[in-house]
Amino acid sequence: MPDISWLPMIDWGDYSGWGPLTYEYLGRYSRGFMVTLGVTFSTLLVGFFIAIPVAVMRLSRNPLIRVPTFAYMFFFRGTPLIVQLYLFYYGSGQFRPELQDMGIWWFFREPLYVSLLVYLLNTTAYTAEIFRGAIQAVPFGEVEAAKVIGMSSMKRFRRIIFPKAIRIGFPAYTNEVVFLFQAVVIISLVTVMDLFGVARAAQSYSYRIYEPLFFVGIVYLASSYAIFYFMGRVETMMMRHVRDRSDVEAAKALTAKKTFALR
Repeated sequence: MPDISWLPMIDWGDYSGWGPLTYEYLGRYSRGFMVTLGVTFSTLLVGFFIAIPVAVMRLSRNPLIRVPTFAYMFFFRGTPLIVQLYLFYYGSGQFRPELQDMGIWWFFREPLYVSLLVYLLNTTAYTAEIFRGAIQAVPFGEVEAAKVIGMSSMKRFRRIIFPKAIRIGFPAYTNEVVFLFQAVVIISLVTVMDLFGVARAAQSYSYRIYEPLFFVGIVYLASSYAIFYFMGRVETMMMRHVRDRSDVEAAKALTAKKTFALR
């Protein structure tokens, strides 16, 4: 079984006798924030790459592929995230003998591992749905043009469909990134000490409710808009060729207007 003693789980003795915003607590807030970022971006990174084949499977004409994929996406997009987390973490205890026989009980008894699994499955379902809609929104003429010049289906997907779908679906994916980042607060309910979990512990031992929540709210607010800004810059870079082309067309139109005026 892997050693997870370094994980920031609840240790109630660490929090007694300190104010909620002292330097000692700020260190615990920072470690909790690192847990929040780690859960968010590790699941987003893995889920992004898993979502690509899942989206393609969702569009398959074969019902043996399409229907199970639809059922998976339907469940994880249609149920609350906290229900999924409780179902996997607390519900797995009902099947402890079977999981022990399979040799995977060590995974399901650790709240951080289960949280990573649930968040991965959740973000994969949402991201796959974003990609599915974006793939279907790719202009039909571009796909037909690729067929005419003899591109194989795999080459069409790699060079035409997927790059276009990424640009189309990127704004919606930005919202998914921020949603998942903010939804990580739920893991504190299964004893993982993320940023919100540290704030709850500070409340319990300082009897001060406002300051820890206000501090955590400011951190989440600043972080969310930092993510929006970063993703916006990425989107601008991805759409640079469209912007440059629009600038050229606008310059041509202005030149033609001036030429007409001189005549």
